Amino acid sequence: METRKIAGALGAEISGIDLRQKLDASQARAVRQALLEHQVIFLRDQDLTKQQFLDFANAMGTPIEYPFVNGLEGFPQIIEVKKLENERSNFGGIWHSDTTYLEEPPMGSMLLSREIPPYGGDTLFANQYLAYETLSDTMKRLLDGLQGISTSAKADVSRTREDRIKSDGKKEAPQNYIAEHPIVRTHPETGRKSLYVNVAHTAGIKGMSDQESASLLSFLFEHQVKPEFTCRFVWSPNAIAFWDNRCTMHNPINDYHGFRRVMHRITLKGDRPS
Repeated sequence: METRKIAGALGAEISGIDLRQKLDASQARAVRQALLEHQVIFLRDQDLTKQQFLDFANAMGTPIEYPFVNGLEGFPQIIEVKKLENERSNFGGIWHSDTTYLEEPPMGSMLLSREIPPYGGDTLFANQYLAYETLSDTMKRLLDGLQGISTSAKADVSRTREDRIKSDGKKEAPQNYIAEHPIVRTHPETGRKSLYVNVAHTAGIKGMSDQESASLLSFLFEHQVKPEFTCRFVWSPNAIAFWDNRCTMHNPINDYHGFRRVMHRITLKGDRPS
């Protein structure tokens, strides 16, 4: 197994592993360690069946179902993330960490590219350790102990789900999830602190008025995606991106109108942020 960084802030490509074969314990530990070190890892040329993709996910954690969209037949933990030729919005097309509106947000997520456009459709990732560590000491003291309020119903992100909910949505899914989490969370494995708010889901700050929280959150939303905190992944066929939702945000770029982009996604169980 070889690891090559793709940017200064975060992200690394891993080679020398064929996921068509189940990982042994040593390989699984090495991949998991690479994730902790680089926050998002990429593996190209992985032409996997749905079962092989699920096997990889099981080696990394515990796959869970997504609350709004049905999984594939026989594989409820795998959802299809797609934008069709006639659609204008892309699924999740805004900076976010996945499903922070859940009481126990996911540890990680992974995408496997099934169909990609001839150009465009890259994904950006942002390092939230750096976003926190570059704040002033005064701002860190201000944020310490504050709780962000996350909701699944913010308008901008809700629009990015509309096409998929129409075609693949769960009829039993509730209209809205709400959860409160620390604005600064401590990673349960690395012990490092990171910002844990995002423009897609964080709607307010507990104990503050809407006007007070809006100003602070607006600053944080802009700060946490500075270019020097990010990397950009250019997709190729049968590529996997696997990221740590506890310290990383992502944003799929919607610049391929008229073309189809189809991914398979698995989300891994996390714990309650602290």
